[in-house]
Amino acid sequence: MAITAAVKYKLTLEYDGTGYRGWQTQQNARSVQGTLIQAASEFFGQDVDVQGAGRTDAGVHALGQVAHLTVKNGQQPRKIREGLNDLLPAGINILKVAQVTADFHARHDAVARVYIYVVSRVRTAFGKRYVWWVKDALNAVKMKDACQLFQGFHDFASFADRRLDKNASTKVQIDSISTEEIGDLIVFRVAGSHFLWKMVRRMAGVLVEVGRGNLTKGDVEAMLTSISEAPARL
Repeated sequence: MAITAAVKYKLTLEYDGTGYRGWQTQQNARSVQGTLIQAASEFFGQDVDVQGAGRTDAGVHALGQVAHLTVKNGQQPRKIREGLNDLLPAGINILKVAQVTADFHARHDAVARVYIYVVSRVRTAFGKRYVWWVKDALNAVKMKDACQLFQGFHDFASFADRRLDKNASTKVQIDSISTEEIGDLIVFRVAGSHFLWKMVRRMAGVLVEVGRGNLTKGDVEAMLTSISEAPARL
């Protein structure tokens, strides 16, 4: 039976960010949010706005992005999931749809955000969209040691591209961070309150330079205490 009152839904989705200019809708550019809005508007037969918990950068993938939408006349969650997936390209998949209260907000209610950055020591044909192949020998022990410097509340001005919002705060709380070796992969995992534009990839770039021996733990510490252009050049 269809729900007749205005209703809000929480969407949990995964996507391959290849070919998208990131999550956020942009003029004259393909975005994940814009693609979702188009599919949802077609499915519900009305203008629909979709808001996400986080704004991933161009080429960044998601395993569990959360979003919400509100519609005038809703439907059962299972039908919404199936209907949206029929309209979405193969690289975007709705995993779960749940009805939520009117005050739910995907971004404001998020308690943390988690990013995973994967470095491969070997060349790969099938994983090249999802890993960064580094030819040089990497010292994973030094990378693990240096990554702990990011833990806690810091000013990440050295790691942010501020062209989108020059007035935004660059202070971020990092709740947990780790660097783990899994076979030929080095997996960098970071959880925090939020992340700045290009911040995670620049953090990963700095850790790789530590692994290569081009940067020291002291260099990383200096980047957190004073503004440096080094991460942007990596």
